[in-house]
Amino acid sequence: MVSLDEAVVARLKRGEQHFEILIDPHAASKILDGEEVDILANLAIDTIFKDAHKGTHAAEESLVKVFGTKDIATIAKEILVKGEMQLTTDQRREMVEKKRKRIVDIIMRNAMDPQTKLPHPRPRIERAMEEAKVHIDPFKSVDQQVKLVVDALRPIIPLSIEQVRISVKIPAQFVGKAYGVARNYGVLEREDWQSDGSWLGIVRIPAGMQIDFYEKLNEVTKGNIDTRLLK
Repeated sequence: MVSLDEAVVARLKRGEQHFEILIDPHAASKILDGEEVDILANLAIDTIFKDAHKGTHAAEESLVKVFGTKDIATIAKEILVKGEMQLTTDQRREMVEKKRKRIVDIIMRNAMDPQTKLPHPRPRIERAMEEAKVHIDPFKSVDQQVKLVVDALRPIIPLSIEQVRISVKIPAQFVGKAYGVARNYGVLEREDWQSDGSWLGIVRIPAGMQIDFYEKLNEVTKGNIDTRLLK
């Protein structure tokens, strides 16, 4: 459980009734992002409050009437997801920066410049986000915000969310090390084993992962790899 000093208040209002929990802000952020987190293990006190600061517990009959249950985990998650959370300035800044980094990571992995067919580097995406004055909401999931961010960036940098198909040929002496990389990096659309022991395959991966894919294959084959971006 999180300590009282580190916990934040999440509250939900239903009519004239107030319901509150004391929860770890980091765990709360993960839950809001859709991750599977044990919410009870991240409450400072496993109870539903009417007023957390005063330590006033919500009446069981109120819980059943409003939520249809008195199960603390179920109610706590509804309070968190449908209510609002009080954060300090530092907590809000930290949550925003973590989500910003994750959003940039996703864009780098899944987007590319449609003109060059290459991913945008992190600094370029971050500069474009600053120029577009992108607002990151600490209470909305990363998945919810990625499309909004991409739409905001498109007037500033050419950006396309798509996958690419890459033809890969691995010489026989490097198949043992490189085959797993090629096969597991994305979706293997086709493969052919040649009579000389070499391997040919077509792999579909997120556009932004091209450079990582090429670098990993070059690393395990010492540069003895033939790749070609397909249309």
